[in-house]
Amino acid sequence: MLSPPVEQSELDEPQAASRSARRQWSRARVHRRRRRVLAVVAAVFGVFLIWLSVSIGTALTNPALGSSAGARLAEWFREHGGASIVVWAENEWYSHHQPKVGGKLAPGTIRVPKATTTTAPPVAVAPHLPEPGPLASLAGTPVPGEGQWSPAGRLVHGLPAVYETMLRPSPIHTSYVAAVAWMDPLLLKATLYSGSQIPGGGPFSHTAPISPTDATSLVAAFNAGFLMSDAEGGYYTDGKTQVPLQNTAASFVVFKNGSFTLGQWGRDVSMSPDVASVRQNLPLLVDGGHIVPAAYTGSPAVWGRTLHGADYVWRSGLGITANGALVYVGGPGLNLVDLGNLLVDAGAVRAMEMDINTDWVNFSTYHPSTPDGQATAANGTELLSGMTGSPGRYFEPWWARDFITMSATP
Repeated sequence: MLSPPVEQSELDEPQAASRSARRQWSRARVHRRRRRVLAVVAAVFGVFLIWLSVSIGTALTNPALGSSAGARLAEWFREHGGASIVVWAENEWYSHHQPKVGGKLAPGTIRVPKATTTTAPPVAVAPHLPEPGPLASLAGTPVPGEGQWSPAGRLVHGLPAVYETMLRPSPIHTSYVAAVAWMDPLLLKATLYSGSQIPGGGPFSHTAPISPTDATSLVAAFNAGFLMSDAEGGYYTDGKTQVPLQNTAASFVVFKNGSFTLGQWGRDVSMSPDVASVRQNLPLLVDGGHIVPAAYTGSPAVWGRTLHGADYVWRSGLGITANGALVYVGGPGLNLVDLGNLLVDAGAVRAMEMDINTDWVNFSTYHPSTPDGQATAANGTELLSGMTGSPGRYFEPWWARDFITMSATP
């Protein structure tokens, strides 16, 4: 008896079932692999988010990165490869916040020096430079007190070692005021304090906070320069090159006896056994008593990526006069040429730009009630009332930037 014929579809059913099973298994394997990849990506992203939140949160609560949340966030971006973003944001901000043209000063903006009575000098007068002469107004006809010097800070051997004055920086922005501090090299010795952020590393023999012992001779303290990644120069202290020194860079040099000078590295100053510290920042802004030609172009390649030449911001500069006095200039609404003009007006034959922007420009003097009293935030005074950070920043352990102090000579 013959069997009934088997249809082809019946013969293909096992093969079809096998192929379907293989396809389902293959799809399941792909799904499992995809889930594993997504799980790994999610885990990595989660770890990144945790790191990001901790890192930014730490930055936002770190006063060493600035006095405002915006400044601290900008510093975080700079340190994590976002310098170009910060530059763009700063340029956008500056383009909409140009200083006011013209205008008058509010009454009392410029301090008028108090009249002093003549007294007999001490029996033995310590060597010192003569008091600086008045400065010419850069805005035209001077207002009362403009360019007139007043002593500031504790006396050294019974004599003023620091003088300060205020003046308008240009005939265009006449409602803005900058200030100048003049420091006597015969009565003062300098110290470069280093930080974990600038220049980085450490430990250092001199770092914030200023010790109670050093505070008993402290007369003034002020900001140094840019972050080393932007300074186009090097850093030397504690017998070690922290960042390689650059030939032709503008350099503030402190010697082991506390004396100091300022000039172009390799021409005016160079390494010797007597050098204690070197702080470089950009090229010289003033040379031979004149603003260098490159300052008028304001090239970012020369003066730093954040400057862009025509930006009017808080700026500071440091210069040395023909007789060795140190002059510090700081103020708001300054472009590079304004800063140079102020330094030249103050008598600088060589000068360098120091730090810029609101959070970093600070010069403070200290006047304890007794000659050998301890300088503190309470007896400190800022060169300009608009300066941020207060005179107490240098006495805080969290202050991570470098700065310079001027103390009474023995």
